[in-house]
Amino acid sequence: MKVLVTGAAGMLGTDLCEALRPGHSVVPIDLPDLDLTDTARTRDFVRRTAPDFVCHAAAWTDVDGCEREPDRAFRHNGLATWNVAAACAEAGCPLLYVSTDFVFDGETDRPYTEYDPPHPLGAYGASKLAGETHVRALVPRHLIARTAWLYGAHGQNFVRTILRVADEKEELSVVADQIGSPTYTRDLAAALVSLLDAPLWGAYHVTNSGACSWAEFAQEILRLAGKEARIRPLRSDEWPSPTRRPKMSVLRNYALELQGRPLLRPWREALRAFLLEIQALSPAPSE
Repeated sequence: MKVLVTGAAGMLGTDLCEALRPGHSVVPIDLPDLDLTDTARTRDFVRRTAPDFVCHAAAWTDVDGCEREPDRAFRHNGLATWNVAAACAEAGCPLLYVSTDFVFDGETDRPYTEYDPPHPLGAYGASKLAGETHVRALVPRHLIARTAWLYGAHGQNFVRTILRVADEKEELSVVADQIGSPTYTRDLAAALVSLLDAPLWGAYHVTNSGACSWAEFAQEILRLAGKEARIRPLRSDEWPSPTRRPKMSVLRNYALELQGRPLLRPWREALRAFLLEIQALSPAPSE
């Protein structure tokens, strides 16, 4: 199967292309090769490429940036997805769209299922939800995969930041009242590839199992990495940010459960595997 992957040079996109290649022909695309906000060029590219499936992983994920520049957020997360969805509809091609836990407001005491109504708090979540709306409206054969708190070997992320700052400071201030599910992009990519053969189209929540706060996540990173820095818990309102973030955005992988499909491994196991991965990728110290 020929699979077109947008955002192929990104943190998730790189792992997704690697997960696809053993069994599929991959067409990777990213900026500056194709501006997905250009309707005509996007339509023409999909038509000429003639993929059997499109995985749309490209997005502007700078949450605070989206809040400061909402028009840019809707252009890159809303309009770009609209263009991809319209091109897929014209080509009769199924589409997998990667979405986010930020489509929910976090005002709950339980994990969200795919059947809970979205209610985003800010521009990032609203722009990603706009993308979901376009996919649902235009592409009958679609998969919407919501995920959360991503980290991986091919981009900057929370884990790398904690490791770097722990080498510079003895104490790290980390928000302790936001709860979610840290998700390893290598695990997510494998799960997304398995969904391409799903007999049921629709929305799926796909995260590593379990949940924690950002402070608990940071503490586990330090423990597994053998770092001695301390964590100072913060409230959300103590962290300088223009964005209201959901306090409880754990995604229950309910569609996978109902279908009897395998769930991703616990987040602590995934984190341990990631730390081993980046350790293996680090250059050996010079003698």
